[in-house]
Amino acid sequence: MPGSNYGNIFKITTFGESHGEALGVVIDGVPAGFPLSMEKIQMEMDRRRPGQSDATTPRKESDTVKCLSGFFEGKTTGTPLTLILYNQNTKSSDYGDIVEKFRPGHGDWTYFSKYNGHRDWRGGGRSSGRETAARTAAGAVAKQFLESIGVDIHAYTKSAGGIKCETYSREVIEKNPMRACDPVAAEKMMEKLHLLMKEHNSMGGIVECRISNMPPGIGEPVFNKLDAELAKAVMSLGTVKGFEVGSGFACAELTGKEQNDQRDADGFLTNNAGGIIAGISSGQEIVFRAAIKPTPSISQPQKTVDKNNNSTEITTFGRHDPCICPRIVPVIEAMAAIVIFDLILLQKRNEFVV
Repeated sequence: MPGSNYGNIFKITTFGESHGEALGVVIDGVPAGFPLSMEKIQMEMDRRRPGQSDATTPRKESDTVKCLSGFFEGKTTGTPLTLILYNQNTKSSDYGDIVEKFRPGHGDWTYFSKYNGHRDWRGGGRSSGRETAARTAAGAVAKQFLESIGVDIHAYTKSAGGIKCETYSREVIEKNPMRACDPVAAEKMMEKLHLLMKEHNSMGGIVECRISNMPPGIGEPVFNKLDAELAKAVMSLGTVKGFEVGSGFACAELTGKEQNDQRDADGFLTNNAGGIIAGISSGQEIVFRAAIKPTPSISQPQKTVDKNNNSTEITTFGRHDPCICPRIVPVIEAMAAIVIFDLILLQKRNEFVV
């Protein structure tokens, strides 16, 4: 199964399934001698872990990370860093109905088709959102390196269930279950979510991410542009169905003069480009958004087919997030951190001082 790797210098390889023994990540290219904090890695895992509120799955997993290699006496050694977390609260019996049937909106049918009928149906196996726990661990490592040079990354729910945030306050993001930047909108989101939960339904939303204190000049033309790499990394998350930077799709309604970010001696006057011009960081704040689809696992009868292509119905049981936005926030931050740190290392390698 190729496709479980990402990166040029800071390279990650994730492994494991939703209901397997464990999940984890092997990271190559970690600079040696860095005082990595395992506590900070665990803090990021705690932000992503299930069972945090009504807005998330009730599955109880501590997501305790253990380091198997690449870390000694409080510092990185420069050898591959291996982080692992063991599954503790699997209930594979909840998925007995999908052994023969395919759930709408899930990877059941496509994995079945790709791997000639061989798939781990327990919780979706490798296609499960639980795979993102390994990415979060890798991102937590990248985040610490970036923090050491002043780069700051934070994401939040911009809208959910059609309810948009009208104000922005970073301080409130971690203080409401939706991780929204507007406390009033967060309450309305939860009210709608509770109504949908009573109907055994789910809702999607938009998550926005901001990256500040970015050095200019990061990104590799032509095919490894910064925005292209961010798009690939974020859209590799199974729940993401759309991606935009800066003004995004709204630029199609603007004129050239409106879209262009003019500047004077004091700097840029606008940031419609979202901090990325020609695929390279401009030094402005990077702003991008991801469209998050509604959780496909809903406890309502839906039409589907079985392995023999017979028409049938399926009702998905189990423990699932009624809205993925709150828990995808730290994952999107993690993917952004992995991309940014990898490209910064690549830039350093490209620099040659006589």
